[in-house]
Amino acid sequence: MPNKFKQFILLITDIFVLYASLYLTLFLRYKITPNFSVWNNHFFPFSQIFFIWIIIFYISNLYNLNSAINSSKFFNKSFIAIAISGLLSVVYFYLNPTISIAPKTNLFIFIIIFFIFFIIWRFLFNRLLYSILPKNHLAIIGDNIMVKELLEKIRNNPHLGYEVILNIKNFQEKKEDSNYDLKQELLKNKIDTIILINNSEFSFELREILIKCLPLKINIINFTKFYEVITGKIPLEAINQMWFLENLNESNKYLFDFFKRFYDLFLSILILVLTAPFWLIIGIIIKIESKGPIFFKQRRAGKNNKEFTIIKFRTMRTENNNFNPTSANDQRITNFGNFLRKTRLDEIPQILNIIFNDMSFIGPRPEQPKLITELKKNIPFYDERMLVKPGLSGWDQVSGEYHSPSLEDTIQKLQYDLFYIKNRSIYLDLSIMLKTIATILSRKGI
Repeated sequence: MPNKFKQFILLITDIFVLYASLYLTLFLRYKITPNFSVWNNHFFPFSQIFFIWIIIFYISNLYNLNSAINSSKFFNKSFIAIAISGLLSVVYFYLNPTISIAPKTNLFIFIIIFFIFFIIWRFLFNRLLYSILPKNHLAIIGDNIMVKELLEKIRNNPHLGYEVILNIKNFQEKKEDSNYDLKQELLKNKIDTIILINNSEFSFELREILIKCLPLKINIINFTKFYEVITGKIPLEAINQMWFLENLNESNKYLFDFFKRFYDLFLSILILVLTAPFWLIIGIIIKIESKGPIFFKQRRAGKNNKEFTIIKFRTMRTENNNFNPTSANDQRITNFGNFLRKTRLDEIPQILNIIFNDMSFIGPRPEQPKLITELKKNIPFYDERMLVKPGLSGWDQVSGEYHSPSLEDTIQKLQYDLFYIKNRSIYLDLSIMLKTIATILSRKGI
């Protein structure tokens, strides 16, 4: 069962549970089957808040199959998401004068019923993913340094629905055995998908065998593509210049870039208007707590390496500051600066960079030009992350992983950035925006 279909089932069933809980609420409240008038009075107002509930569930990662594990962490996430949704529902009903009902008791009963049904449903679904639904049997042919990471990902996330049955690291050695029959081995192990490592796909003998396996209806997929689907990043060690030529056709993104610029402008102007009164307050507190300017300005590299000046609220002391990258418990950060960083309020002035078309809301985070020069010497294809405008937040920032300025972590960040550049769309941008909001509200920082 494809993962997208599993997520679709989750979404549809959650919607069903929402309406079923509403129906049961009305039944318990009025002790009779709800007639058309009662149902109609509640259906449309509750449908509006159900839309908000689904969005909150999404940004809480309740539709992420990696989180579909029956653990205290998952159920805590569910409880918090339902609690927030319930509070917003209360606010919505009591501050909206156009709604003819004020369902104090009904809303309370509904939240309790839905919570019970939702937890039971998700518990059963997670069990299905983990142990009951049939796994997609995988055969990996070939080897590279990324295979170990992929195997660990599959082994640690059985609810994704994959099981590695065959791992043929060296096909050339196998075929030297005259009795070895790859086709029969695939049949015997009921292989559904073959993952073909790049260093294997050029073997003439292997291609001949795989062509003969086409009638078996086995899915054959390149390692790079499968790794991307499973991890949400591009395996840097497994790609070459041809990958960029095949996957980063920028002419296909013209319409997306047009709409992206439109909503970048609209949102940045809206935020500027809404937050303008607070800029003065933040500025005064910054000046009171430590000497120095209100704004922090620094040269950064933008799209196609075009330099611009990034603007933030200053969060660090200026005295004895060498302006090296920050570290954990950095003593240069002021108390108010720490608050600004955790709430991401220090980033607000960057909406001016967005208005001036130097940045976007979503994209790879901009780096200093001199740092990029050094990184390009040690990391292949680092320049390609500048094919798009840098962003306030990005795919790496909502990945759930913390990446330090170290070379190893910078490579990880680049792999997420390349995934975004290849797959960027309005849907992906919206997803990153919502997850960024969830990260800020949880005060994890980015």
